[in-house]
Formats: sequence, C-alpha cells, structure tokens
Amino acid sequence: MDGNADAARQHSIPILTTFEAPPGTAIDRIVGPCWGITVRSRSVVGTVCAGCQMFFGGEISLLTKLAADSRNEAMDRLERHARELGADAVLAMRFDSGELMQNTNEIIAYGTAVKLRKV
Repeated sequence: MDGNADAARQHSIPILTTFEAPPGTAIDRIVGPCWGITVRSRSVVGTVCAGCQMFFGGEISLLTKLAADSRNEAMDRLERHARELGADAVLAMRFDSGELMQNTNEIIAYGTAVKLRKV
C-alpha cells in the first residue's frame, strides 16, 4: 500500500456490493461463490505501539493500517479466485472477520462470481 489506509485499489473486474450488474451489462450466468482470505497477526512491536496509542486515546493508526492492508489483500485474492473461476465480475461482495487466536484475525472477502454480457 502507498501509506494511505483509505486508498482504493483498482481491480481488473467490477467488484460490487449490490447484486445489480454494472450499467450497460446484464448477468449472463452465475458462476458461483468466490472468496479471498487472509490471516494476519500483530507483531510484538506493533502491539506495544498500539498500546501506547490506546493510553493517549484517539485512532490507533498502526491497527488501522493493518486492517486496511488486510482488507486489500483479501479483495485481491477474491478477484483472483473469481477470475480463476472464469468470472468477469463479483456481485454482492461482503467482508467478514473473526479472531482465530489471540492477536490473530481472519479477514474474508466473499461474493458471487458472475459472467456478464453487454446489453
């Protein structure tokens, strides 16, 4: 990432949170579910620095960057999985996350892989 946690990544296929096809297209067929998963942990140094930021209050920028990097990695893997399935778009994309063990989180981006046609 370029250091900006809010920077949006460009993807080679449309990835939308709705189930509507992008303008000028229609769903030709539903390929199936697709996903991208990453598991991340905080380093000891990162945990200590985050603890210091918590002491003074406000945004915990180290964890914000970790969350943004994890989200982007999961989305990149989602796109790669969809393309491997032969899809040219992902619709109804969502994120989910959970703690696997202390200081270790799983981030999943998932959606429905589809083939589109021009209308």
